[in-house]
Amino acid sequence: MIPAKAPSISFKEFIAMSAMILSLIALSIDAILPALPYITEDLGLDHPNRAQLLVTMLFLGMGFGQVLFGPLSDSIGRKKAAYYGFCMFFIGSIIAIVTDDFKILILGRILQGVGLGGPRTVNIAIVRDQYSGDQMAKVMSYIMAIFILAPTVAPAIGQVVLHFGHWRWIFVLILILSVGTLTWFATRQQETLEMEHRRPFSLSGISKGIVLCWKEPSTRGYTLAQGFIMGGFLGYLSSVQQILQIHYKLGTLFPVAFACFAIFVGAASLLNGHLVKRMGMAKLCRIAISFLVLNSAVFLSIAYLVEVEPHISVVAAYFAGTLFCFGILMGNLNSLAMEPLGRMAGLGAAVIGFIATIMSVPIGAGIGYLYNNSAIPVATGFGSLGLVAAIIIFRLSSKEVRRIKNSA
Repeated sequence: MIPAKAPSISFKEFIAMSAMILSLIALSIDAILPALPYITEDLGLDHPNRAQLLVTMLFLGMGFGQVLFGPLSDSIGRKKAAYYGFCMFFIGSIIAIVTDDFKILILGRILQGVGLGGPRTVNIAIVRDQYSGDQMAKVMSYIMAIFILAPTVAPAIGQVVLHFGHWRWIFVLILILSVGTLTWFATRQQETLEMEHRRPFSLSGISKGIVLCWKEPSTRGYTLAQGFIMGGFLGYLSSVQQILQIHYKLGTLFPVAFACFAIFVGAASLLNGHLVKRMGMAKLCRIAISFLVLNSAVFLSIAYLVEVEPHISVVAAYFAGTLFCFGILMGNLNSLAMEPLGRMAGLGAAVIGFIATIMSVPIGAGIGYLYNNSAIPVATGFGSLGLVAAIIIFRLSSKEVRRIKNSA
């Protein structure tokens, strides 16, 4: 039975529990990557690229989950909203474990994604309830430092499970971990939103929040840029297993390569925390997006002009550089989009996440579907989407410079 009132927990335990909640997302996404060929064969898919939908559809669910559970947690409390999210995740996981129909498996992944949107959004809201300013930034940096480890080990976990059993056992393992995480959260985490601070839930309020965010030029622009970059990243996630494990024949070494690339994202996120104070978010975005586009152009030039199939070292260098830029961009773009929203920050965060994710899913799925036994579709996607994002980012920066000059 879930207790209504949990004992207070230490700072270290709260950090560890929060990191575990966020790590469930990385495990749910990345642990199944080594299993995609087995799922393709077991469920009789007519094309291996179809299995990529198991990645993109989880993101689709999370997009809707964020915009649903954010306002819901403001209405019924943080813990209850998280319980509903976990329950939906359990249902999606059970569907994924038992079904033999690929379409039903996709439904299970969408439900998993919607469910994960609950604890993810609630966890950030709990941090915001208890901390502010520099202390909040400190807490989030600790949580993210631990969370960064999850994508580096998730495919390896999936690979180990496949060595000993069926691909369905990956979903069983994730379900067991999520039950343990819910038990930890339910018994140890206190409710942080008092009754007097709760607001009625309404779909009209969500729609108004979307309209208000869209009307704010900076929020709209940086959210669109974030959506385009996320689309490129989803294309990478959808295709990376086929590129490295199958085309370049890394086999069981794929999780090692994936972990190395994930480290570049984590290192960029940690470095960004030091650089942003000196250089500012907007300048860092301009530098990172410029290098991302340039990196893609150089790789594509090599692929088309020098050799059709670049050596794996060239592909590895391209992924490392691009993912480093991605790590710099995502946190800063999200923060820049949030800056004008003031008191509606909670709903604004949910709306920004929703819009960016809903944008990125069809883009990422399209890039993945175009996979042609090379990294060219991923590089083309990242490069072209990065160019569009760069135009948006530089235009917003020039408008900000003109605004400062006019007000001086």
